[in-house]
Amino acid sequence: MTLRQLLRALLPALLLALATAATAAPNPDEILDDPALEARARALSAELRCVVCQNESIDDSGAPLARDMRRLVRERLVAGDSDAEVVDFLVARYGDFVRLRPPVRGSTLLLWASPLILVGLGGIGVWLYLRGRRDDQAAAPAPLSPEEQAALDRLLADRSRS
Repeated sequence: MTLRQLLRALLPALLLALATAATAAPNPDEILDDPALEARARALSAELRCVVCQNESIDDSGAPLARDMRRLVRERLVAGDSDAEVVDFLVARYGDFVRLRPPVRGSTLLLWASPLILVGLGGIGVWLYLRGRRDDQAAAPAPLSPEEQAALDRLLADRSRS
């Protein structure tokens, strides 16, 4: 095995290890001394979205803003806030978007209904496509007029002579 082949084999594993290490959160300096408060902080952090990464919780994100949000969650818990108060505080600051599971209400109804709407529209599109194909296949070609038939016969006769 050459050095190049060895590097090709190990590169994916190395990149995966680096990516996993870079996103490990929370940092040791963020962890609370009280295990019960730390468990609450981790549970809350897993439910809150990193507004920079958008598809990661603040517990999973390595972004500086996610780190600030994790610290804020811990500060609010140490100050005596309930879990709901901490979430309400962050929602007031960042909006419902900060929740990984936004509540169902008028302003978020489109967000919740959009997957069903898209699947429905896709189903209608497939149905229309298949119906159009069936109609195209079912329609038999019109018979040739006598003039067209005579022209075709002449062309075939000319072709057979050559």
